Amino acid sequence: MIAKQASALPAYTRSGYPEPFAARVLPREKRKLGDAFGLTRFGVNLTTLPPGRESSMRHWHSDEDELVYVLEGELVLVTDAGEETLRSGMVVGFKAGDRNGHQFVNRGTQPAVYLEVGNRAEASDLVTYVDVDLALARDARGDWRYTHKDGAPY
Repeated sequence: MIAKQASALPAYTRSGYPEPFAARVLPREKRKLGDAFGLTRFGVNLTTLPPGRESSMRHWHSDEDELVYVLEGELVLVTDAGEETLRSGMVVGFKAGDRNGHQFVNRGTQPAVYLEVGNRAEASDLVTYVDVDLALARDARGDWRYTHKDGAPY
C-alpha cells in the first residue's frame, strides 16, 4: 500500500443536482479518498466548501450512515432541531433511516474543510430532500436519478 497526498488526488467540482440546486452547492470541491484506495465498504470524501455555499440540500438517507468531521473553518449544521455551529475538531453523525434531514452551510469568510464518511449502501439507498421538491433513487437500470417528489423527472 502506498500512501497518497490528499491534495494531489483529483478534485471533483461538479454536482449531480439539477438546477436550481446545483448553483447552491457549487463550486464545492470533493476529493474521493476512499476511491483512491479502491475501498468498497465505505467512502470518504475530503470536501472544501467555500463561503456562502451549502454542502447539499437538506436530506436524509434510508440506508446510509454518515459521519462528518470538521478539519478547518466553520459550518452551520441545519436540522429539524435548528442550527448549530461546528468548528474545527467537531464531529457529527447521521444514522440511516433517521428522518431528521441535515445539511451544512458555510456562513463564514473562509473555506470550510471536512471529511465525509459513509457506508456504501448505494444499491438500496433512497435519499429524501425535506425542504425542496427533489428525490434521489436508482432507476430500473441501476443509475442514480433525481426526480421531483411525485416521480416526474427533472
